[in-house]
Amino acid sequence: MPLLNMIVNGKQVTVEVEPHEFLAHVLREKLGLTGTKIGCEEGECGACTVLVNGLPVVSCIFPALKAQGARVETIEGLAESWRAEIRDLESPISNLQSLHPLQRAFIEHGAVQCGFCTPGLIMAAKGLLDHNPNPTDDDIKTALKDNLCRCTGYVSVIRAIKAAAAEIRDSRLEIRDYQSPISNLPSPHHPITPSPLTAVGKPFPRVDAVAKVTGAAKYTDDYKFEGMLYGATLRAKFPHARILRIDPSKARALPGVRAVLTHADVPGAKNHGLIYSDWPVLCYDKVRYIGDAVAIVAADTRAIAERALELIEVEYEELPVVDNPIDALKPDAPIVNDFLGHGNLLKHIKVNKGDIEKGFAEADVIVEREYRTPMYEHAFLEPECAIGRVTEEGRIEVYVGSQIPYEDRRQIAAALAVPESQVRVIGTLIGGGFGGKEDIMGQIHVALLARATNRPVKILYSRRESMLAHPKRHATIIRIKTGAKRDGTLVAVRAEIFGDTGAYASLGDKVMTRAATHAAGPYAVPNVKIDCYATYTNNPPAGAFRGFGVTQSCFAVESNMDILAHELGMDPIELRRKNALRVGATTSTGQVLRESVGLLRCIELVEKEMQREGAEETQRGRESLILSRTPTLPRVVRAWGFAAAYKNTGLGGGAPDKSTAEVEVYEDGTAEIRSAAAEIGQGLPNVLAQITAEELGIPFERVRVWLSDTDLTPDGGPTTASRQTAVSGNAAKFAARGMRELLARVASERLDAPPDKIIFRDGCVEALADRRPLTAANFEDGDRSARARVSFADVVKWARAEGRATKYRFEYTAPETKPLGEAGDMHFAFSFAAQAALVEVNTETGEVRVLKVIAATDVGRAINPLALQGQIEGGIVMCIGNALTEEYIVEKGVVWTDRLARYKMPGIKHVPEIVSFVVEEESSVGPYGAKGVGEISSIPTTPAITNAIYNAVGVRVYTLPVDQDKLLRAMRAGVREIT
Repeated sequence: MPLLNMIVNGKQVTVEVEPHEFLAHVLREKLGLTGTKIGCEEGECGACTVLVNGLPVVSCIFPALKAQGARVETIEGLAESWRAEIRDLESPISNLQSLHPLQRAFIEHGAVQCGFCTPGLIMAAKGLLDHNPNPTDDDIKTALKDNLCRCTGYVSVIRAIKAAAAEIRDSRLEIRDYQSPISNLPSPHHPITPSPLTAVGKPFPRVDAVAKVTGAAKYTDDYKFEGMLYGATLRAKFPHARILRIDPSKARALPGVRAVLTHADVPGAKNHGLIYSDWPVLCYDKVRYIGDAVAIVAADTRAIAERALELIEVEYEELPVVDNPIDALKPDAPIVNDFLGHGNLLKHIKVNKGDIEKGFAEADVIVEREYRTPMYEHAFLEPECAIGRVTEEGRIEVYVGSQIPYEDRRQIAAALAVPESQVRVIGTLIGGGFGGKEDIMGQIHVALLARATNRPVKILYSRRESMLAHPKRHATIIRIKTGAKRDGTLVAVRAEIFGDTGAYASLGDKVMTRAATHAAGPYAVPNVKIDCYATYTNNPPAGAFRGFGVTQSCFAVESNMDILAHELGMDPIELRRKNALRVGATTSTGQVLRESVGLLRCIELVEKEMQREGAEETQRGRESLILSRTPTLPRVVRAWGFAAAYKNTGLGGGAPDKSTAEVEVYEDGTAEIRSAAAEIGQGLPNVLAQITAEELGIPFERVRVWLSDTDLTPDGGPTTASRQTAVSGNAAKFAARGMRELLARVASERLDAPPDKIIFRDGCVEALADRRPLTAANFEDGDRSARARVSFADVVKWARAEGRATKYRFEYTAPETKPLGEAGDMHFAFSFAAQAALVEVNTETGEVRVLKVIAATDVGRAINPLALQGQIEGGIVMCIGNALTEEYIVEKGVVWTDRLARYKMPGIKHVPEIVSFVVEEESSVGPYGAKGVGEISSIPTTPAITNAIYNAVGVRVYTLPVDQDKLLRAMRAGVREIT
């Protein structure tokens, strides 16, 4: 093989390479520089960006031999090249002064979430700043146009790059003093209510941020084991076909192949599934979608494994395809899953409140429309990867980035026909999830192959395989009818929703239930009737996706609300305010809201900010509406649109919602919080650490977090339904509180004070001297010299010396909820939001740009405002794509969108200005009043945009995403609607 000589991070390197090898593979596999991530192998995502002779290149498609003699810079060398060697990466905020200004700024400005794209973003930014030390926003957007980020929404990335540029310009080449992560943060547009607490409510940087900005963070594909084999999966050739014969003999005979497995080699359950066990581990009777797994291979190299797939002979009998939910319900439709015994209907969900006929009879105005939303791809930047191995004790270990580790363990054990105790799932860092990493992908396959070969086996999906195989957002057809009185009072909502859940159930039952229960919007409507049909088709399965069905129904609801307002001659914001849910109101499912309903406040804040924008922009919106009815339009028209939404926190619907956390304290005064709850970029480690620090009265920096290991961390439940802050946060709170109470008893004996006079704060334990009842007043104003005071570490040492417990585990169960149709609360809390979008429509091209979004979000309590800001910004930008650019296209069951290049998600150039308000209507259920934010931030964005388009050019959009060509034709023809 040719020798490649290059200087990598300042060191001379010589390595043998294949003529066809790309630079990313050489860096990762031969030099061990796994900070360079591979997200697509198409040159589309930019996660693999490195500098070659000072210029950014996407190394996944950059021929390695082109780097002959070159100077190559990767994320691992950035800090060293700036000032000093990186030390102590485990500490959450240690040695930040030794990092490059870009790395430090990304941490301080919250530009790190899942972290998978972070090295590529930073290296692209360094390439920019090396040549342009004073970039404008447009300069930054141009330089990073080929770098995708699915989490942050790019706003914090731009802030971070500008802050780093300022530091570099100021020539602060000496290591600066690092004082506080909070002191360096930009002032938010609209700060939240100051927190009286010590750790909760403070914008601490992410505990995992240093590892993520330096390339030390390890995702599944970054792990290697001695003797590791490489797995591959044979996918279905047709979207629907009977399997007549599978012959793996030729593949098994290929040199270097160590195992070829089919359904006959699955010792246990042949199917898996989160709710319904309908998804074959390996197909045995027929294939039901183009991504179905038919056989798996383990071989010495990836190339051999892929060659073996070509040698597996499969004989099919093609079957008719059903490709949409309407046709799926017809009596003569091809049956996707024969075992159901009742056609293709997975579930018929019904919501009934009041008397729908009476309600419409009372209506003065009725609006009835049909809306359509397509399938969407999660497009997390880390493709699925899993590693299985057999331990010396004969147990199965699976390394995987999963949103539900304990559920993975259950399904793996069932397929292997072993007790769950014989399976360990070790959750690695997850490079984005958004619901797309809840279902089983490679986990069972690597376990089967590892057991068959008795060697570690890694399966890494290509981007194409990822896009073919994993579940999507449900495509829907929504027919909705809204009735109101002349004064704007809503009296009735009737809807039919048809959801395409694809070939297997996944979480389709639950997703479409949420679509149905939220289909009257965040409004008090006395008469509601919703019929929702989740149906099987031969399309890729559809499951959880940020918003969980409410994204789809909100588009329909909020569009109808705007149409209704226009027909009533009423201000659209006033119509929403008049009908908004508030304390004492009853939801569509009959739940009375007793507290924590911040919708009116959200509406008020957004409306005031719109007014503050000035009369000029508002007037432009009015003028554009008038002009849209004339033959001639101005070239560019701007207008505002408005929408509101709500979303449940927690599983709800009668499902047991539990999380267990464990806190252990140590003699050095530190604590560790453990939970198998998954971190997918949302900031869960900080939530758990801040809550633990708050309860124990120790500094945030003294708390470590350990997540997602079924042997070592207790079950935190699924990372879904915006539940982790509320449910796992409470588990952490009560575990830490229990630990504190145990230590208080130890301290009370040593300090000669009752346990209720023992105070934990600032890493110390104090005993109040007098016998007065302890209150905030006498704690804050009392004579400090009158108290006994020792360190937290001393109390832990006392406890250990006395043989007392220094570990406390707590299982938290959320308040009981009731299934749909039963009396009682269906959910224990809701988050609320209102958003306004300013759009610009080019009347000569049909192009739509979002210029500004104003958002107000009721989250109950902001545990970490920095992470919260990122969740809101990221959710908004994700749903700009939902509205304008993204669509996962399937035709007759055949996937067209099988490359990232064919899926147009927003890049940094799509980022609008975002003004974000946080509303804190505290919940009595969540920790310190917190609710959820992961989903609500994105739900109202799409209808705010489409309503703005109507206000700009008078064309109502009923089908997503907005088709630029259709919009242009409609404007030119004077057509008022796009279907």
